[in-house]
Amino acid sequence: MKKTIVITGGAGFIGSHVVRQFVKNYPDYHIVNIDKLTYAGNLENLKDVENQKNYSLEKIDIVNAAQIDSLFQNYKVSGVIHLAAESHVDRSIESPMEFIYTNIIGTVNLLNACRKFWKDDYNEKLFYHISTDEVFGSLGSDGYFTETTAYDPQSPYSASKAGSDHIVRAYHNTYNLPVIVSNCSNNYGPNQFPEKLIPLAINNIKNNKPIPVYGKGENIRDWLFVIDHASAIDKIFHKGVPGETYNIGGNNEWKNIDLVRLLCRIMDKKLNRNPGTSEKLITFVKDRAGHDMRYAIDSAKIQKELGWKPSVTFEDGLEKTVDWYLGNSNWLKNITSGEYELYYSKQYSNR
Repeated sequence: MKKTIVITGGAGFIGSHVVRQFVKNYPDYHIVNIDKLTYAGNLENLKDVENQKNYSLEKIDIVNAAQIDSLFQNYKVSGVIHLAAESHVDRSIESPMEFIYTNIIGTVNLLNACRKFWKDDYNEKLFYHISTDEVFGSLGSDGYFTETTAYDPQSPYSASKAGSDHIVRAYHNTYNLPVIVSNCSNNYGPNQFPEKLIPLAINNIKNNKPIPVYGKGENIRDWLFVIDHASAIDKIFHKGVPGETYNIGGNNEWKNIDLVRLLCRIMDKKLNRNPGTSEKLITFVKDRAGHDMRYAIDSAKIQKELGWKPSVTFEDGLEKTVDWYLGNSNWLKNITSGEYELYYSKQYSNR
């Protein structure tokens, strides 16, 4: 194989799409997926590539430095695409230490292994760290996050991601480690764990359960189709400049309540329900603590310098997403049992 690329968190939502992108498009790369396989890691996401010759899976917890060192000893790693993270804001409010360990300590362990095993020979090497727009805090009604926007994280999740971003850049500045950071807006699409808004709403509408919407649903998010994000990661990994940061956005802002209503209309059509039926399921619940009002990404830099732009309109992407969930009921059923049901009940029962 020409290169061995480690993708962390490759059994998760975004990670599985990135693994697929690289396994299928680069047959001369050996793609090593490392994943702890927690509640959000699902090997069913990778059924179509699991038997490919250029793909390997290693069950590894990035918090365990010895396991990371063993990985680098066993494989001649030339690149790391780091997606593994605890990523759900509500869970970070409930259990912040898990986010500190995984998002900060785990990232440091990977960086240390790169330094140790690359031995200052950084030719053709890259540590690519995927982050979030939530590190920038909240926007007012105007403006956009750019690559130079000051960090202002508002939750334990975003603070832990901000910390990992800073550490990655510090390793570049201090040790000359070749790194790139990208910050993306909210992703949606197939294989997303149904604690996130869009798959949660689809699942609840399908089963005639209440759709919980925080506050008045006025919070605004910029939405990016996950396959477009995977293509952006591919472009940045191959053409991005070490030391640089790239923002990845969908140029696609929606209020949560408007998004849920659009989903209701699509689902009514798909399920042959009378128009307006699913909207009756919308249930406003107590707002999340420290809930950021608006996120919006300016992705001009990646579009201008690397030639990437979103390829899927939100309406098309949302319809594809709904079709996928309706066509993969067994996948959804398998992961909405057990721990997920306990978490769901705890999160929303007292709101």
